[in-house]
Amino acid sequence: MSIETKPVPGIAIGLRDIRQAAERIAPWAHRTPVMTSKALDARSGASVFLKCENFQRVGAFKFRGAMNAVLQLSDDQRKAGVITHSSGNHAQAVALAGRLVGVPVTVVMPRNAPAVKRAATEGYGATIVPCEPTFRAREDTVAAEIERHGFTLVHPFDDWNVIAGQGTAALELLDQAGPLDLVVCPVGGGGLLAGTAVAIKESEPATTVIAGEPANADDARRSLISGAIETCPHPDTIADGLRTSSIGPRNFAVIKTHVTEIVAVSEQEIVDAMQFIWERVKIVIEPSSAVAVAPLLTGKISAASLRVGVILSGGNVELTNYFNSLAKIHA
Repeated sequence: MSIETKPVPGIAIGLRDIRQAAERIAPWAHRTPVMTSKALDARSGASVFLKCENFQRVGAFKFRGAMNAVLQLSDDQRKAGVITHSSGNHAQAVALAGRLVGVPVTVVMPRNAPAVKRAATEGYGATIVPCEPTFRAREDTVAAEIERHGFTLVHPFDDWNVIAGQGTAALELLDQAGPLDLVVCPVGGGGLLAGTAVAIKESEPATTVIAGEPANADDARRSLISGAIETCPHPDTIADGLRTSSIGPRNFAVIKTHVTEIVAVSEQEIVDAMQFIWERVKIVIEPSSAVAVAPLLTGKISAASLRVGVILSGGNVELTNYFNSLAKIHA
């Protein structure tokens, strides 16, 4: 179903804003490596460059946008503190950004969020306010906390400062890998995809931007097809970072202008892509990252003979059960 959204007066950021964001966060964020894999090239038929945001602070690209937003708060906003809602990666990112510059952070987090991400968020000093695992519950709880405490919202994706910060990963990718024919990234709420699309299309207009999305949470894909924001009331995917009910209006304004296609991938394809990267590239990525790799492995994106950049969004995975099982085997 379609939903009405507040009108967005065009796209409010450009390449200049992303470059300024890159300068602003440079003292705080990692310049993450770009890796290649002969095995991945052979499977896809392309020359693939993996932008490894799993090596970013907090283990995900989210730190870029969070830091860019927090650094632009006024003195009064810093004193009052900020709030966000997130199942994990953005929560950790805002928590760390706040700790680094002395801003109190409150995070509204679904009760079913991965334990490893909740623990990390608390470890960075944020106050956790639990809520039911629905997007409406998140927003209602945030609104109540803002009314009570006067917090400033740092939205997980529908915020121009956050979007500009996320776009800095794509700028680095172009600098490290050189000209690309195609760039692929995952999409949930759309912050990474929107920032990537602005950075790529305003730097290299001929480069195609495509996203991968879980078939079980494919609101962005359907939105791009219909031309209106579509919802997914109950997203159910292993890619917990992409469990959003709808894409942000600001992000959608960018995506419908600059993104060629959004490809849906199955849960099994996500798991297979994750296993492939773990085994063949020897790095840990989370399911949300694998969503951008899966279309290349399955051929859903035709990339033969192309130079392809893939943004691996993060590497935060709950490994406790895995290592406990190993311990039992060798006990």
